Amino acid sequence: MREYSTALQVDVPSSGNLTDDVVTNGTEHADTVVFSRRSEGGWSDVTAATFLGDVRAVAKGLVAAGIEAGDRVALISRTRYEWTVLDYAIWFAGAATVPVYETSSASQVEWILTDSGARAVITETAEHSSRVKEVRDGLPELHHVWSIEGNGLGVLRTLGEDVSDEELERRRTHNGPEDLATLIYTSGTTGRPKGCQLTHGNFMFELTVAIADLDVLFAPTDEDAEPPATLLFLPLAHVFARIIQIGCVKARVRMGHSSDIKNLLDDFSEFRPTFILAVPRVFEKVFNTASQRAVADGRGKIFGRAADVAIAWSRGQETGRTSLRVRAQHQVFDRLVYSKLRTALGGRCTHAISGGAPLGERLGHFYRGIGVNVLEGYGLTETTAALSANVPEAQKIGTVGRPLQGTSVRVADDGELLFRGGQVFAGYWHNDEATAEAKDANQWFHTGDVGEIDDEGFVRITGRKKEILVTAGGKNVAPAVLEDRLRAHPLVDQCIVVGDGQPFIAALVTIDPETLPAWAEQHQKSADVADLVDDPDLHAEIEAAVEEANKAVSKAESIRRFAILPAAWTEEGGQLTPSLKLKRGVVMSEHRDDVDALYVR
Repeated sequence: MREYSTALQVDVPSSGNLTDDVVTNGTEHADTVVFSRRSEGGWSDVTAATFLGDVRAVAKGLVAAGIEAGDRVALISRTRYEWTVLDYAIWFAGAATVPVYETSSASQVEWILTDSGARAVITETAEHSSRVKEVRDGLPELHHVWSIEGNGLGVLRTLGEDVSDEELERRRTHNGPEDLATLIYTSGTTGRPKGCQLTHGNFMFELTVAIADLDVLFAPTDEDAEPPATLLFLPLAHVFARIIQIGCVKARVRMGHSSDIKNLLDDFSEFRPTFILAVPRVFEKVFNTASQRAVADGRGKIFGRAADVAIAWSRGQETGRTSLRVRAQHQVFDRLVYSKLRTALGGRCTHAISGGAPLGERLGHFYRGIGVNVLEGYGLTETTAALSANVPEAQKIGTVGRPLQGTSVRVADDGELLFRGGQVFAGYWHNDEATAEAKDANQWFHTGDVGEIDDEGFVRITGRKKEILVTAGGKNVAPAVLEDRLRAHPLVDQCIVVGDGQPFIAALVTIDPETLPAWAEQHQKSADVADLVDDPDLHAEIEAAVEEANKAVSKAESIRRFAILPAAWTEEGGQLTPSLKLKRGVVMSEHRDDVDALYVR
């Protein structure tokens, strides 16, 4: 049984809670700018003292409304400044936050509010509130519903005017490291979401080691450099975004919020982040969009060559061998192509963090080659985000890095990755049976992912334990490897590799609605994918993507047939989770006939 551990070299707090950082910042670094808020004139700065005042005022309102220490308060909103204020205000009141994706249906909201026993809900919009009202009759423990856009924060500020500073401080300091900070419900690729209990101590451990290991993100590189900053656009209901939020507060890194992906490039240009975080699908989309735009402008061959050079240059950084020709071409393309891509991210972004799913080696090398080093990490909701991460001084693209300080990884006999560390959750809310399945008697967390550890401790994810396909010939196939490479093609939006119990591997593919129009115009075809599912030119494009994907596997594991579907898979349609993971069970159920058709020709 292979195992690797990273020693803990920093002191993790053994007392206090997450609110201590806000108090320290607001009193000892009062004038430091810790947030920038979107305003009509651009971005307005928020100091640490102002943020502390905003949090205290809202927290007093929660106390006045009868929220007690240990209560659960749900939060349904897009990513915005008020989300962060409310998160900390709930903690100041001694309660625990229950984030809910703002895209959740009424039935999903009902399950989370019922299971968590939430005493109050704060929504963003009237539409969100209406979903809560639909199910409120079945929620006897729910006493309050406030809306951000309905002046809910103003109501809370007024309500809390008579709560003393002493009473609030008593509440704020009530919780310690072992107390519940949040219940985050898994996005549910299979079955009903389970509430992951994450304590203040889980976050304190995670942040202490992550900030130490990723110090390049949280501190300026030299005295003359602009202070670090990040623009948060992922849903704060996701643990990945949440840990960055809390980490920025702890490290006093200026943070902005962007809730509309359509305006993201404008926000990047104005905010100018030094680092960003995203799930792999975002990095794939950026690359594919840039590629298709280049093709539409008649610069497709130039972009393709620039991408190849960026990848070759990045590979050379790992081997220490970069040819003179690649170095020269890299300098030329840096002026012609790479600088424009960096400008699209605001011009200051040098690093990015990727998590939530495998990034893919080719994309990792491409981004490092253009001057934006994507540091891929690995973790789950149950592990308060990262368990392992690549860092600039210890990076292997294609892996998810070494375990963070104080964290151990083990490969079980069946290939499953097990982890142990202070960031591993306390257990599932009201579900001891599921907790016992996830954590063994020695506190090893069973991730459900299959992987390997190399001699230097770098972890590589090779698939999901429950998603391994076994063909009729007995060949075990991890679909993620093929799916990651297929999605790298500009025209591919999503795909699912199938073949369990079948004589060969096949795939269903959906087409990217953003990149299809440019391709269709170039080929003088309809931009409606429904008209193109049998088009020979489109099939040739996807055939090329399949051939490229097959290079990563043996012949027995390769995709033999595929079908193009007329409609995309979306979160709204129920095929994707809010973090853009494929709900394999849903897709297989909806497309059973399409899968069967692949095997009857």
